Amino acid sequence: MNKRNWKTSVIAALAIFLLAVLTYTTGTGGTFHYIENPLRDALGSKSVMQREPDTKIKIIKIDSKSLEAIGQFPWDRSVYAKLIDKLEQGKAKAIGLDVMIPEPSKDPKQDQALAEVMAKYKNIVLPVNFNFPAKQKANDMLEYDRIEVPTAAINAPQSQLAHVNVFPDNDDKVRRLIVGLPEKNGKVVEAFSVKLANFALDDEQKVRWDENERKWYRGSEVIPVNARNQVITQYYTSPRQEKDLKTGYDSFSFSDVLNDKVDARLFENDIVLIGPFTTGLQDEYMTPMSRAIKMFGVEIHANMVQTILENKFWSELAKPYGIVILALVVLLGAYLFERFKGKTSLFMFLGLMVLYMIVFIVANEALHTYIPIFYPLLAIILMYVWSIVSHYMAERRERSRVTGIFGRFVPKAVVDQMLATGEEVKLGGERMDISLIFVDIRGFTTLSEKLEPEQVIQFLNEYLDVCTKAIFKFNGTLDKFIGDGVMAIFGAPIRYDNHAEMAVRAALEMKKQTAMLEARLMEKLGFTVRFGVGINCGPAIVGNIGSEELRLDYTAIGDTVNLTARLESNAKPGEILISDNIYERVSHLFEIESMGEIKVKGKELPVTIYQVHAEKSD
Repeated sequence: MNKRNWKTSVIAALAIFLLAVLTYTTGTGGTFHYIENPLRDALGSKSVMQREPDTKIKIIKIDSKSLEAIGQFPWDRSVYAKLIDKLEQGKAKAIGLDVMIPEPSKDPKQDQALAEVMAKYKNIVLPVNFNFPAKQKANDMLEYDRIEVPTAAINAPQSQLAHVNVFPDNDDKVRRLIVGLPEKNGKVVEAFSVKLANFALDDEQKVRWDENERKWYRGSEVIPVNARNQVITQYYTSPRQEKDLKTGYDSFSFSDVLNDKVDARLFENDIVLIGPFTTGLQDEYMTPMSRAIKMFGVEIHANMVQTILENKFWSELAKPYGIVILALVVLLGAYLFERFKGKTSLFMFLGLMVLYMIVFIVANEALHTYIPIFYPLLAIILMYVWSIVSHYMAERRERSRVTGIFGRFVPKAVVDQMLATGEEVKLGGERMDISLIFVDIRGFTTLSEKLEPEQVIQFLNEYLDVCTKAIFKFNGTLDKFIGDGVMAIFGAPIRYDNHAEMAVRAALEMKKQTAMLEARLMEKLGFTVRFGVGINCGPAIVGNIGSEELRLDYTAIGDTVNLTARLESNAKPGEILISDNIYERVSHLFEIESMGEIKVKGKELPVTIYQVHAEKSD
C-alpha cells in the first residue's frame, strides 16, 4: 500500500471508529438501541431446556376465572386476608401480594382483617409504587414524582413494604431489576423480588445495601448495578399466555386456592406471588421473551426472585472498555480488509462477524457480562464497505495508470491480465527472460525518394499497422517505433514460457500480411520493399525507464537487446534471422535453415544465425 492509500485508510478507519463511539455512547443504550437490544436478546437468550423455572416459586393468579367467581375488582380486602391465612397455614416461605391498596376501604372491617394478618405474619410483602415522569435523564438515578403506599388503615410495617416498579428500556421491554429506590429522606426501598428472595436466603447471603460503600451486595458479592440501581435480570419462563409452552412457574387460580380446590400444603416452603393474570387489570409488559405477547407483572417479579436466589447477575461492560473493543475491532478490520481483497475479503468479513458474535456469547455465558454487540458489528460492516469502495477506487486508478503506460503498446487482454494478476507497474526494472523482435524496412530510402511525402507516410502507416497487429495477436508488447522500424518484446510485462515461439509466429504473420503491400508497390513502381527481421531471446532488464512524473517508457535493455538489433541489421529483405538461443527453443516447431556464423559488433566470438522459413507441417 502506497503512502497516499495508507493515509486515506487511516483517516477512514478513524472516522468509522469515531462514528461507532458516538452512536455507542449517545443516550441510554446508544443511538441504535432498537437494534442493539434485540441482537443482545437473540444471542443471550436461553433455550427452553436451559431455563428450568424454580419449582419453589409459585404464582397465584388473579385471572378471569377468579374474577367470575369472586367478582370484579377491587375485591374485599378480607378476601386477600383469608387467602394469605390459608397459605400461612400451609407453611409458605414468603408471600408477596402484588396488588396496590392505596385507599382505605369503605368498610373498616375489610382493612382490619388484612391488618391483623400483616401483624400476625412477618413474611408478607405489600407493594409500593414510585410514580416516574415520562422523561428521565440518561444514565442517571431514576426520578419520581410521588410514592404510592398501602393505606394506613392496613397498618403495614415498613419492613414488609417493597417497590414493584419496573422501568422498561427504550424499546419498552423490561430487562432490568431495580434493586432498590431511594426515598427523599435517603432511605432505600428494596424491590419486591429482593424482599421475597431474602426470606429464602441465609442471613450471610441476603441482598443488602451498604450505605457507606454505596453498593448493593448479594452476600459478599457486589451486585453489578448501573447508575439507576438496575441490574440485568434473567428470564426463566416465557409469558404464560403461550399455552403451548410448559415453561412457566407453577400457577394456580386465586379462587381455586381460596375455595380449597387446591391444598394449601402444596405451597410449603415456597415463595408465593399473588397478582393480576389477565389483560383487563393492565399489569403486563413486553419482555425479551416474546415479540408480541406481554408478560404479567407478577411473572416478571417471579423471574427476578429466581435471578436473586441463583445469584446470576449479568453486568454491562463499562463504556470506556466498550470503546476499547470498538478500537480493536476497527484496527483488526482495517488490517484484514486492506490485506485481503475480493472473495477472500468477503470471507474475512463474515468470519469477523461470526467471531465477534462468538466472543459476545462467551462473555455472556462465562463472564456474565454483556459487551456491546451491534456497534462493533456496525464498525465491521462499515470497514468492509469502505474496503470495497477503496479497493474499487484503487483498481480504477491502477487500471488508468497501467492503461496509460501500456495501452498503446500491448493488447487490451494483456492489460486486463496484468490488472487481474496484480502485476505492479513501478519505476525501474527487473531481470526477466524475454524474446525480442527488431523489424526494419529494406529499401525504404529509395521508396521515399520516388513517392510524395503523403504517400510515404500512408505506406509507412500501413506497414507499421501490419507489424503492430501481428505483435498484438501473439501477446507481444510494442516497445517503440524506430523510424521505419519496430521493436517488440515477448514475455513481458506478463510472463509466459513460450515467448520465443510467440515471437517467431509474430514475425511469420508480418511476412504473410505484407504480401499484398509488396505486390501493390511492385505494380505501381516496378520495385518493392520487404522486411528484415531479427529475433533473439535471453535475460534482459525490463521495466519503466524515465521520469515518473513526466514520461515513462516501458522497454528492455541489455546484451540480449543489442544482439537482436545486430541480427536485424544482418537480415536481407524478406529474411527472418534468429539466434541459436531462439533455435534451441523452437527448432521443433518451424522449418529453419542454418546460415552459418557471423561476426557481431560487441561480441568476441562469432554468432551462429538461422533463417526461419515457415511453420512445420504436421
